[in-house]
Amino acid sequence: MTVESGYADVFGPQVPRTGDEGQTATFALASAAYRDSPVEDIKKADNEWHQTAVKAGRSWATVFRPNLGEAFSHAVVNRMLGGGRKPLVQSFGTEPQAVVEHCLAANNIRRDRDNRLSTIMVVCGLLFLPGLLVWLLVFQIRSSVAKREDRRASALGTTLLVGVAVLAVVFFVRMPFTGFWAWYARACVVMPVIGWYWARRICERTARDLRERWDGLLSGSSVGAKIPEAVPTGPRETAAEELRQSLARLSAEQQSNSVFYAGPKGILGMGTRWGVWQLAENLVPADAVREIHPFRSWDVVRAIHDQLRMLERGPLNTGGFPTPSIRHWIVSPIGENAGAVSRPEGTDVEAYQVKPHAVQEICNKQQFGAGDRHYLGVQWTLWDGQLVITMLITVTVLHETLRIEVTGHALGPVNSLFTSKPEAPSKQVTKSFKPWETRTVKLPLVTTDEVVRLAVRAPLTWYPPLLNWLGGTIALPEPFGLRHAWADQPWRHRFMADDALRAATPVLRVVHSAAIKVLQENGVDTEKFGARSAALSTAVQDPSPRKADVYDA
Repeated sequence: MTVESGYADVFGPQVPRTGDEGQTATFALASAAYRDSPVEDIKKADNEWHQTAVKAGRSWATVFRPNLGEAFSHAVVNRMLGGGRKPLVQSFGTEPQAVVEHCLAANNIRRDRDNRLSTIMVVCGLLFLPGLLVWLLVFQIRSSVAKREDRRASALGTTLLVGVAVLAVVFFVRMPFTGFWAWYARACVVMPVIGWYWARRICERTARDLRERWDGLLSGSSVGAKIPEAVPTGPRETAAEELRQSLARLSAEQQSNSVFYAGPKGILGMGTRWGVWQLAENLVPADAVREIHPFRSWDVVRAIHDQLRMLERGPLNTGGFPTPSIRHWIVSPIGENAGAVSRPEGTDVEAYQVKPHAVQEICNKQQFGAGDRHYLGVQWTLWDGQLVITMLITVTVLHETLRIEVTGHALGPVNSLFTSKPEAPSKQVTKSFKPWETRTVKLPLVTTDEVVRLAVRAPLTWYPPLLNWLGGTIALPEPFGLRHAWADQPWRHRFMADDALRAATPVLRVVHSAAIKVLQENGVDTEKFGARSAALSTAVQDPSPRKADVYDA
């Protein structure tokens, strides 16, 4: 399968070209890197088979907790580009490199903000540490109280902050000390407040930039990911060269022809198997005098492959199928609860690709018992990448029985969490003189508590392990692939379900006609094959999705 890319093949970071289509799913996933919603929202995107774990930090260090964009971008970059990373599952219908690049770009924007906030923390905080600690303690108590659902508790938190502010003013005016320490004490009261105001302006500017990128990705305005650190400018820039190679390796793994079957979870990245149609009959000579001309499974598969390339053509000019992606797949079995996958290695594999001669050998020989299996796949990426339909064909010969199996797989749209656009903060309040009516009041883009959180986290961003230990992080579902980890079932969308079901009939008929033609050319009696094919052709006209990988034994 060749995923059509909407990115120019340039040295270094790839930039989306304006006007490209089929990137809705890619940009929806990439938008998560710019979001400022609570990190717990990622749990809303979990599906039946894959759950994201939110690892909490220390209970007393809630001020260090990340938001969704911070946790998502760091987790994705570490998982997909980190040293010694485990193999990834292909993300059909998306460009994982584009998602990673946006995560890197979001990290850069936040790093620039954190560098400025770190300077503020040193100038207005560290040099006046006693006052900073008192203000942080007040904010921490206020945040803990405000989280309670009781309105009185929330009002108490606000009252606490106002009371401390009043005491600070009194302390500032009627200082109990004299000389240097009096002025230092006054500075400890004032400088953290000045630093907070300074930090607020920086945080608002960055938040506005992140939200514009979030909205731009979902609006189709082709927001580019700026990652200059991925473009080496000299032979000594080893870090940039390593990042460039990691991105190239990610793209190469995306194009691998090796996939993984995980029991009831189906083939990872392609979705669960919703339908199965099998044609199995004995190989009987058409002429009692002559024997069947020897042929192999690969001969039948190759003929089917050639006929599938004609699917987009038809007798009527009615649109019909778009050009499908047709490819030979090597499917490796793994456990239902496996925590990782392992790609084939050796002389028969090059750049994550199983070589053609090895694919042909697996098709002809590995049809029973342990080992990988061969499937011929025809795949459509529809609805701008939101729907991936895959029909897999396998041909086996055991003793005198030829079996042709066609299975349907469907991967639905990414969860609606990733397609929600940013909304301006607001709340409904009761009108003063008309209590039966309400009005909408706009809230600040960055709250007071958010400024404190970002300012306190900023100095620790230089050492992520400590920050993750204090504030927590997210653990991505394994085996990890960007697309299938947060994909919904397509059956709730009427038109998507129709597209998946309608693809089965023409594919099945093309497969059967191509196979029967090969059998006739090699002297096989195809009467029973034809009768069985006709019966399946009738049954497939009214297909219904079911969990074909869940065997009710």
